[in-house]
Amino acid sequence: MQVGGDTLGRVVQGVLDAIRAVPPALAFTIIALLVFGEAAFFAGFVVPGETAVLLGGFLASQGDLSIVTLVVIVVVSAILGDTVGYEVGKHLGPRLLGLGVFRKHQVRIENAQDLLRRRGGPAVFLGRWTAFFRAVMPGIAGLSRMHYRTFLVWNALGGLAWGVTFSLVGYFAGASYQKVASAIGEGAAILVGLLVVGGLVVWQVRRRRRERAEEPVPTDDGPSASA
Repeated sequence: MQVGGDTLGRVVQGVLDAIRAVPPALAFTIIALLVFGEAAFFAGFVVPGETAVLLGGFLASQGDLSIVTLVVIVVVSAILGDTVGYEVGKHLGPRLLGLGVFRKHQVRIENAQDLLRRRGGPAVFLGRWTAFFRAVMPGIAGLSRMHYRTFLVWNALGGLAWGVTFSLVGYFAGASYQKVASAIGEGAAILVGLLVVGGLVVWQVRRRRRERAEEPVPTDDGPSASA
């Protein structure tokens, strides 16, 4: 058992060392692109932007990245990505929603449209906290011709709150890792750190699966069939 534990510790250490070996500029670029791409390219239910932010916060707690720089990059990337998504939806929305990848998410898109109709600007803020809505809400706002100033205000508020929150969640998860390291040693702390980050990722995956499971199944005998 001790041999197995030592092997696992070496593997985990190797993974962390590999991550730390990436230049900070490259790490920030990858995180920025993932966060930007979630809404800009309607890929939030595929692109792990939220996970990348959590991992960035974890690395910042280890001194490998600057937490201030991380927060600024994440917030700016989130706001810019949503802005591009808004423009794409405004000019190409109907054609994009006709693509097969979106047709299978028709019910969830209709839910996003309904939320936007009922809540207006605050729906943009609320959409930032759910992976699927984060991907499609900016485009739907553009498609719906929401006034850009209204969109920008709620987009900025959502990007700021979401970026700061998830950066700090990852950061404080890493801070707990450092406390364990000082108390019980580096090897055990590596395992704890891995479990913390892994737990955050698993929580996100399960949340997305739960959202899909709660989605009603569309039928072919409704009014939409007459189109």
